[in-house]
Amino acid sequence: MKLHPLKSISELPLPLAIGRIPAGFPSPAEQYTQDSLDLNELVVRHPSATFYAWAEGSSMELAGIYDGDLLVIDRSLEPVNGDVVIAAVAGGFTCKRLNLKARTLEADSSIFYPIIPCTDETCIEGVVVHTIQQHIGMPVRVGIEATKTLAKVAKT
Repeated sequence: MKLHPLKSISELPLPLAIGRIPAGFPSPAEQYTQDSLDLNELVVRHPSATFYAWAEGSSMELAGIYDGDLLVIDRSLEPVNGDVVIAAVAGGFTCKRLNLKARTLEADSSIFYPIIPCTDETCIEGVVVHTIQQHIGMPVRVGIEATKTLAKVAKT
């Protein structure tokens, strides 16, 4: 995982659609844009404490973090139980869910990944506050419930 510090915040306000766009059935056509939205304002609350990293692997897919996603990480936040964090462990970085009660870092996947105990050498580098996913040119991702349904259909 490569860490990328946030060098400067440049403004890039883009048109923002009115209301929400349904992911199910289409809604009647309306005037589609209102105001503008700058993604930096939305995802970066603490510019001097924010950095980016590219996610790699499948250990956090149930948290909605996929291989190739861009993670927005805030170092200024105090991690709480259940937060997805970036941690320095054994000379490398990992993205895992923090379990403060058990003092562990845990994958969020239907596939088994080892639980990582937090030791005195474990350093939480920041809390993942947003992920940005690319959809063009990416493989189709099937949710866990759809996977179970497809498996049942395949058996019949």
